[in-house]
Amino acid sequence: MNSSKPQDADVTPIQAVSKVAELEPNREAPAAMLTTNQGVGIVDNQNTLKAGTRGPSLLEDFIYREKITHFDHERIPERVVHARGHGAHGYFQVYESLAPYTRAHFLQDPAVRTPVFVRFSTVQGSRGSADTVRDVRGFATKFYTQEGIFDLVANNIPVFFIQDAIKFPDLVHALKPEPHNEVPQGSTAHDTFWDYISVTPESAHMIMWAMSDRAIPRSNRMMEGFGVHTFRLVNAEGVSTFVKFHWKPLLGIHGLSWDEAQTLAGRDPDFHRRDLWEAIETGNYPEWELGLQLITEEDMDKLDFDLLDSTKIIPEEIIPVKRVGKMVLNRNPDYFFGETEQVAFHIGHVVPGIDFTNDPLLQGRLFSYTDTQLLRLGGPNFHQIPINRPINPVYNNQRDGFHQHRIYTGRVAYEPNTLAGGLPKEAPPERGFVTYPDAESGPKLRDRSHTFMDHYTQARMFWLSMTQPEQDHIVEAFSFELGRVETVTVRARIVTMLQQVDATLAQRVADNLGLALEGQPGPTASTEVMPSPALSMIGTGNGTIRTRKVAILAADGVDVDGLKAMKEGLEAAGALTKIISVRLGGLVGAQGGPGLPIDATPKTMPSVMFDAVFVPCGPDSLEVLKANGDMLHFVMEAYKHCKPIAAAGYGVDLLRMTGVVQDGVPPQDGVLLAEKGGADKALAQQFVQAIGMHRFWMRADKMQIPA
Repeated sequence: MNSSKPQDADVTPIQAVSKVAELEPNREAPAAMLTTNQGVGIVDNQNTLKAGTRGPSLLEDFIYREKITHFDHERIPERVVHARGHGAHGYFQVYESLAPYTRAHFLQDPAVRTPVFVRFSTVQGSRGSADTVRDVRGFATKFYTQEGIFDLVANNIPVFFIQDAIKFPDLVHALKPEPHNEVPQGSTAHDTFWDYISVTPESAHMIMWAMSDRAIPRSNRMMEGFGVHTFRLVNAEGVSTFVKFHWKPLLGIHGLSWDEAQTLAGRDPDFHRRDLWEAIETGNYPEWELGLQLITEEDMDKLDFDLLDSTKIIPEEIIPVKRVGKMVLNRNPDYFFGETEQVAFHIGHVVPGIDFTNDPLLQGRLFSYTDTQLLRLGGPNFHQIPINRPINPVYNNQRDGFHQHRIYTGRVAYEPNTLAGGLPKEAPPERGFVTYPDAESGPKLRDRSHTFMDHYTQARMFWLSMTQPEQDHIVEAFSFELGRVETVTVRARIVTMLQQVDATLAQRVADNLGLALEGQPGPTASTEVMPSPALSMIGTGNGTIRTRKVAILAADGVDVDGLKAMKEGLEAAGALTKIISVRLGGLVGAQGGPGLPIDATPKTMPSVMFDAVFVPCGPDSLEVLKANGDMLHFVMEAYKHCKPIAAAGYGVDLLRMTGVVQDGVPPQDGVLLAEKGGADKALAQQFVQAIGMHRFWMRADKMQIPA
């Protein structure tokens, strides 16, 4: 025998499995061929079975159903994805009738308020993970309409990683903690995620969004929501219009800095949950407008991408978003488990006038969501849990099953019947759901339309649409995430992918990782891609400072009159203020009189919990603040995170100590000073305007601040 030849070189795969099973019966042998759980070889694991390349997915696809069923049942009882969530009740009100587009009742009468329940969530982490991790955010809305439940199961990013639902279990397995050590929690900064992305080019557009500030929102109240898929609206005459759903926050779209997000994960892991709860409790009700991008079937073919591709958006410059109504969240849940944890969303919960398209990702979700709820909520009667019940009566002859809450009478549990008077009867077409009669034909196959194959043009569009600070943040995010990846070849493959998007982006990331670019292939995407300014977060919100949190740093001996003047000016504009001092209790001012209540210390409410900082006048107050390292750090950290900072009189000296203000150097943008005295109306007005700009990302020397 040739000693260089492995002993088992001629054994078959079945024999090899048997050998391993004999030696280590509890171990699974590596297999050379992908199979179903029944041992059937899988020829195509990338595409669901469809009727034609752009046709609907078929229920007979036993490979997809087996795969997604296994995936849906992998965790008990917490959600596999979107486990970390928080929610609120509210209402939706349409501005004017949308009868030309849809027969959906809740979109007809501006006088009708439709109750809603919204659940915000992260995707990756468990229920115990932090709110501020870099992640996609779920934005699921349950409409309790007079025609039944409509669930708009949205995300805060308008595209997704994959084009076909059969790939979803693989995506989630890659981004979840690695199975050998369950690390890391709530983070994609690890090898398996980026390995998957590096060999899945259709993810290029989504990963640009995920590495942007969209993935670390300042608040759930300050992020957009998107239905991701293309749906249909169908009017009373049966005319169909394609639609993309949008939620537009009236407070604007704002993000955290990455350093803030990481700090908050430790200092206040419930930051977003607490923010939503407190806003509602204080009467600062979050508001969004529902927007629609409407496109006819005739115009669909004029687009340079496929409308059924969930990795693509319709730029708002091509088809504007029509704002059709407003949603207000005005009540917190009474019982977190009974409402937020047990709420069951399903993309297949639609009402007459809203229908589906052949988007293969959407088609797969139509099966998966019901399957998931059957496991999580104990059986087929999850719709009877109070948070999931429709407000209109439910009549059918379904009986029994786990957790049946209703007491039925009579002997009839079927339809049609005569023994119960033929009741309930099928709904007439004008009242019930009628599927849009889209013509379908094509061979049964596993394939994808060639119109889905451009993976880089819209990724490049997103990059070119960002301002310079936003591009800087994307580079920093890629550098951080890939810097945590241990496998150098995975890093290199991602950089090669980025070369197809933009050469400058790829070069900057490669430089940070110490990698050399292999050649200069140039972007696969067209270099003539037009930016979409609507994709930038900068400048949104129309300058409002409603619910922005401002820290006022003070100690005994502060100029109370100046402090009160600024506090009143900020609160009149809608901001929330907190007095932060070195200890709790009352604050004695330089003018004497009753002390002001102190809200917190820097240890319990650090700068990352605020949007802006004000330091009032007062020599005695200044001496206390200067002697406290936490106060100095508070100012430096706020400056490093590009937040507006104002100071009056002696308060300016605190900024000098930290290097925020330097003699002979004009103050940076967003740093406002009143050196000759206390705060006045002019300073307060300027400060309000600065806070309305959210951040001053272009501060040139922010990285020199040791915070």
